[in-house]
Amino acid sequence: MDATIIIDSLPSLLKATLMTIFLAAISIVIALIIGFFTAIVRIVKVKILNGIASTYISIIRGTPLLVQIFVIYYGLPQVGIALDPISSGILALSLNAGAYLSESFRASILAVDNGQMEASMSMGMTYSQALRRIILPQSLRIAIPTLSNTFIVLIKDTSLVSVITVTELLQMSSLIIAKTFEPLTIYLIAAAIYWVLITFFTTLLNKLEIKTSNYLVR
Repeated sequence: MDATIIIDSLPSLLKATLMTIFLAAISIVIALIIGFFTAIVRIVKVKILNGIASTYISIIRGTPLLVQIFVIYYGLPQVGIALDPISSGILALSLNAGAYLSESFRASILAVDNGQMEASMSMGMTYSQALRRIILPQSLRIAIPTLSNTFIVLIKDTSLVSVITVTELLQMSSLIIAKTFEPLTIYLIAAAIYWVLITFFTTLLNKLEIKTSNYLVR
């Protein structure tokens, strides 16, 4: 490995890493919102809305993320909806993660004893109040491991948006390789950066999970 190439490439790769983190962070926030409301729709079982939610989940889980990215970036302009690469990437990542999170939210909410909902409503709470004050805090502890795993997967999935020219870590690696003709060196550096990112966020989220669990069991 040429040390000069490594030193010259690192600033650009680290800058692109910030884009990777940005994509993952924005996408997980949007995915949490999508996942939560989709889960609620499926639990309350309003026929039309439940059908839409179920179809959305089925389509997202039944098709590759790469295809979803292509449909949004290359397909939507044909129906008059043109998005820039970053917006397209965020939308695709959010919709994909949201579908999986919705099932996690739904399972964690249903895992809470139904008797607690009945007891809350018998005390005068509305359904939404009981859900917010009693059920959701308990379901959160159940869902956190899955939420953490989804975010970790999302960080790695950001590499797929390189196909629509979003300059994240993998795309920047390819651009540098086109100039240096050193694919082994550059891809190994990129792999090392991904590994550091994943290790850091895994450790951070594991600590958050432990603290949240301790808080909720008090």
